[in-house]
Amino acid sequence: MTQRSVLVVLFDGVQSLDVTGPAEVFAGAGRVLGDRGAYRLRFASLDGAPVTSHSGLRLMADAALADAGQPDVLLVPGGDGAHHPAPGLVDWLRVNGPRAERLVSVCTGSLLLAEAGLLDGHRATTHWAACDTMADRYPAVRVEADPIFVRDGRIATSAGVTAGIDLALALVEEDHGRDAALAVARILVVFLRRPGNQAQFSAQLAAQTARREPLRELQQWITEHPDDDLCVEALARRARLSPRHFARAFHAETGTTPGRYVERVRLEHARRLLEETLDGVREVSRAAGYGTPEAMRRAFVKTLGAAPAEYRRRFRPASA
Repeated sequence: MTQRSVLVVLFDGVQSLDVTGPAEVFAGAGRVLGDRGAYRLRFASLDGAPVTSHSGLRLMADAALADAGQPDVLLVPGGDGAHHPAPGLVDWLRVNGPRAERLVSVCTGSLLLAEAGLLDGHRATTHWAACDTMADRYPAVRVEADPIFVRDGRIATSAGVTAGIDLALALVEEDHGRDAALAVARILVVFLRRPGNQAQFSAQLAAQTARREPLRELQQWITEHPDDDLCVEALARRARLSPRHFARAFHAETGTTPGRYVERVRLEHARRLLEETLDGVREVSRAAGYGTPEAMRRAFVKTLGAAPAEYRRRFRPASA
């Protein structure tokens, strides 16, 4: 197999884990595959000088970007420095980004790609906290806020920090097969990579915490009772509000509708049962509040792109 070159872009204020996470995946593939198809890693900064990550960690560059050559994979990490990049960095990306076989970003590295115009007309994601910023600042980019990574042709963008590991594992699987990717995952003590369309965060984190105690307690109660009657009327009674007042108040304080919150909670609960138990699909659908396996299947296919049985086969850790 042909050895693939990976060039990692460095800059002051970079998130060190955005650099080291994918780098360890590609290095791990080299340990697994040996000389049959490893990745050749290089690190380059704008002027070839060392950079300081936003945690204070100093990272050495192998070369200046202008002298780094043309890689097969160009990987752009994120970090605080991605919000206010040096003009020369964006210019270099604008010229050299289209030449790479694969253009990959981790976390807010996608902001750099967007600033260089490389994401125009493409689907992309970034760290959840920067999704609104990217959508507002770069309207030509089709921002997808939920997935942990998004593949759109030769361009691959991922969410915050650990999502870069998931994306790198997906690239290893594409290049060298599932067994190689799983072997690397074991080395890194990552049981199985997450699917790209898995949500960036849990239902509780996806929604804001309500300010008023009755609604805040109701949010927690929903997560603990996904199999209960969670229609708006029933939830309104529990909150001692009229259905209309409850729906308005819930949305105003959490940023999502009651129905959407319940959907997230039920999907998350069903996923956890599929990953951690031997319960059948029918039992899981009842426990998660779907009622029927078909209702749960529709929710899984719509959100995760896989039926429950397929999800369990692919993402249930072998140790479960």
